[in-house]
Amino acid sequence: MSLVLDPAAQDLLFREARTANAFTDEPVTDEQVQAIYDLVKYGPTAFNQSPLRITLVRSPEARERLVRHMAEGNQPKTAAAPLVAILSADNEFHEELPTLFPHFPQAKDLFFSERPAREGAAALNAALQAAYFIIGVRAAGLAAGPMTGLDFEGVRKEFLDDDHTPLMVVNIGRPGPDAWFPRSPRLAYDDVVTTV
Repeated sequence: MSLVLDPAAQDLLFREARTANAFTDEPVTDEQVQAIYDLVKYGPTAFNQSPLRITLVRSPEARERLVRHMAEGNQPKTAAAPLVAILSADNEFHEELPTLFPHFPQAKDLFFSERPAREGAAALNAALQAAYFIIGVRAAGLAAGPMTGLDFEGVRKEFLDDDHTPLMVVNIGRPGPDAWFPRSPRLAYDDVVTTV
């Protein structure tokens, strides 16, 4: 075996995992979400940036407000999922760098004093963290339904502020009947990897 991770865990996280489109009504608890975050917060980012912000949409009123901003095909599954999370990038993440990157506290001002630099770094590193979050959901034995079919500006205005940029909405729960579309093809190793 070339991989150390147990084959069952490989299946859980990658081979058998899919984007879920239907869920049971079993609740997703705050304890489960905290366990997911407490695992995935260790994923690497540049300068140990932690720009990902997670907004859990739990109340029926908030869910209704969110569903209005989802693409038509994403509205029913977002309305029915046990839990929905809005993942966003905090463009003011640099304020935390003296704590998160203590051996080089000057990074905050040296690299991120300008808003455009922060926005680019926040988008990239929060996207990395969002991917870790999806894997963490799978590690908890749950299914994730990440979606980018939404009105991003509408979601930002409804749930966030000017310092946060929405990245995606993720439905979370136990997969229900007919939760999966057939697996789409993937590129082969030789199509992706080159050696120089």
